[in-house]
Amino acid sequence: MSEEFGPELAVAGYRAGVFPMPQHGFRGRRLMGWYSPLDRGILPLDGLRVSRSLRKMIKRYAITVDTAFDEVIRRCGDPSRPGGWIDERILQVYTGLHQAGIVHSVEARTADGRLAGGLYGVSIGGLFAGESMFHDPVIGRDASKAALVALVDLLRGDGQDRLLDVQWQTPHLASLGVIEIPREDYLRRLAVAVTLPAPDFRAPAG
Repeated sequence: MSEEFGPELAVAGYRAGVFPMPQHGFRGRRLMGWYSPLDRGILPLDGLRVSRSLRKMIKRYAITVDTAFDEVIRRCGDPSRPGGWIDERILQVYTGLHQAGIVHSVEARTADGRLAGGLYGVSIGGLFAGESMFHDPVIGRDASKAALVALVDLLRGDGQDRLLDVQWQTPHLASLGVIEIPREDYLRRLAVAVTLPAPDFRAPAG
């Protein structure tokens, strides 16, 4: 844990294989926890599972990139969401990293342009560390999945063997193809991934 937290430290953490999550109520101190799970969740770019019904649903959404980052991260950090962890420190640091071109958002929109869901994450070379995703339960039941499908298409579009880190495997993510690998394997893959070129986030998404 650390009391210090800023953009440079966050980027150094991802390069070292750790990611930050705020710690609250530790003797009244505002600390940042740094995590490196023994079993790390990743989504192999050739392992994404898209069911027939999901493929039909995602055609309802238009995908954009980096057009609504502020709204995406705030919707992801909605305090009413179960297990919410995004606080003002995260908002400030990741907004700065977005402005620096290191953090990106992928948005799924309805036909009339409303934001139905999205995700954001950290891009360093060929590493994309997914941080959080959300969907609007009224207008975007599968919108976060649509954003994930578009992200995978973007990461693998030029044939590079990039690394999509999702931190932990959950039953929901496992249904989409997320697997767990040992920490040592993750760190080996990370060392290669950060040397690869980053995807072109200016390119139109699928």
